[in-house]
Amino acid sequence: MTVKMGIPNKGRLNERAVELLVKSGIDLGEDWGRRLYVTAKNQDIEILFVRAQDIPAFISAGAIDFGITGEDMVAESGYSLKKIADLEFGRCHLSIAAPEASGIRTADDIPNGSRIATSFPNLTGKYFKKLGKDVKIVEVSGAAEIMPYLGVADMISDLVASGSTLKINRLVEVCKILDSQAAIFGPSKADPSKKGEIMDVVDSIRSVIAAEDKKYLMANVPKTKLAKVQELLPGINGATVMEISGNPDMVAVQVVVASSEMYRVVNSLKKLGATGILTVAIDRLVE
Repeated sequence: MTVKMGIPNKGRLNERAVELLVKSGIDLGEDWGRRLYVTAKNQDIEILFVRAQDIPAFISAGAIDFGITGEDMVAESGYSLKKIADLEFGRCHLSIAAPEASGIRTADDIPNGSRIATSFPNLTGKYFKKLGKDVKIVEVSGAAEIMPYLGVADMISDLVASGSTLKINRLVEVCKILDSQAAIFGPSKADPSKKGEIMDVVDSIRSVIAAEDKKYLMANVPKTKLAKVQELLPGINGATVMEISGNPDMVAVQVVVASSEMYRVVNSLKKLGATGILTVAIDRLVE
C-alpha cells in the first residue's frame, strides 16, 4: 500500500530532509527538484513537496500520511498531531525581539498596546494572553525584522537561530516563546494498515542520523593487550573480536566509534601495538 509523505519544498528544512531520504535509500529520481511529487523507485512511497506550514493541515486532513516539518509549524497550526521522531536539525526558537534603543529587555518591560509583527499570530497571541498583556498582533508573511524600522510594529515575534539577523537589524531578544526543531509528524490516529510502511521510512531515517557521527574501526591487536583494547573500545554492545588465521598472537577487533573520539582511539591503539588500523564511514546504523 502506497504511503504519502510530505516534505518542505524549500527553505531551511528542505535540503536536509531530502538528504535524509536519499541516504535512507529512497530513490527520488533525477528530476525531483522540478516536480511537486515523486514516486520513489521500487518502493510504495510517494513524496510530496509542499510548504512546511501546510504540512500539518495536510496530515490532519488525511491528504498525506506523515511528513517532516518544524515543531513551530505544528504548534502554530493548532492541529493535534503525533510526533513520531525528532530529526535533530532545523533547531531554532520563537522569540520576541525589540529594537535595541527601546530599552525593553524582559517580558515585563513590554507595554500594553504594543504592536507585534509576526508570521506566528496564534502562538504569539497565546503567549501574551498568558502574560496578561494587551498587545496588537500585526500579521506579516515574512521579513518581520524590518517592521519596527518601517514603523509598522514596535516589536517582532520571529524564529531565531544564531541571532545574527536580529543583530544586523539592531534588534535584541526579549523573551522566548518556544523551542523548535524539525521532526516527523503523523496524525493522532494513524491508519493501522500503513503503520508498517511509515515506520520503515522513519527507522531508515533514524539509522542515517545515528550513523552520521560514527565510524567503523578495524584493527589487529596483540592478544595480550585485548583486555585494555576492550576497555578502550566499548562499542555499542562491545567490540567484535575474531581470530586471525595463521597469526595466533593477534586478533582482529571491529567496533563502532564516535567520530569525535577517533583521534584519541587510533593513537591509543597504536601505543598498545595495534596494526592494520582502518576506519570506514557508516551510511546507516541500526541499533
